[in-house]
Amino acid sequence: MRKHVIIGAAALALSLSACAGGNFRPVADAPVRIGPAYAIRGTTYVPAAAPTYDAVGYASWYGSESGSRTANGEEFRPGWITAAHTTLPLPTYVEVTALDTGRRIIVRVNDRGPFALGRIIDLSRGAAEELGIKAQGHAAVRVRRIEPSEQDRKRLRNGKPAAGLAPVSQRELQKLREQMTSKAR
Repeated sequence: MRKHVIIGAAALALSLSACAGGNFRPVADAPVRIGPAYAIRGTTYVPAAAPTYDAVGYASWYGSESGSRTANGEEFRPGWITAAHTTLPLPTYVEVTALDTGRRIIVRVNDRGPFALGRIIDLSRGAAEELGIKAQGHAAVRVRRIEPSEQDRKRLRNGKPAAGLAPVSQRELQKLREQMTSKAR
C-alpha cells in the first residue's frame, strides 16, 4: 500500500510540474553552453568563451515574451535580471553600466540576441528597470564579463537582483563615453 502512495505522489508531482512549465530547463549555471555558429537575417554569429569580453554599445530591452523559452532552455521571466547576447556562453554573468548615469548592475545572460544593428545586449524588463533605462527604450552601455560571488549568482538564479554596485567614477565614465563616441565614427 505504501508503495502505491509513493508512486501516486510521484505521478502527481510530475503532472503538476508539467503544468508549471516542466518542459523548461531548470535555472542553473551548469552546463555552460557555447553553441555552434548560427545565422540570423544574413549575419553569422560565432559564440565563444570570451573571458575578457568588454564592449561599449547600445542596450535595448524586451519583456513581452513572458513564458517563452530562452536559448539555453530556461523560461523567460521578464521581471528577472537577465539578458540576451549574440555570442557569450549561456549562462554568463556581465556587469552592465549605463553611460548616461554610471549606474552598474550584474546581469545573467541566458538568451540570444539582440539582432538589431548597433545593439550589443538585450536586457529583460527587470534588468532595464534595475539599470534605470526602461523609459528610454535603449541606452549607451558598457558590457563587461565578470565572475560574481556565489551569493550574487544564487540571487540572480532565483530572480532577485545581485548586491548593488557603486556607480563608476566620473573619470571612468568619461573614458567610456569617449570610447562610445570613437566607436560611432
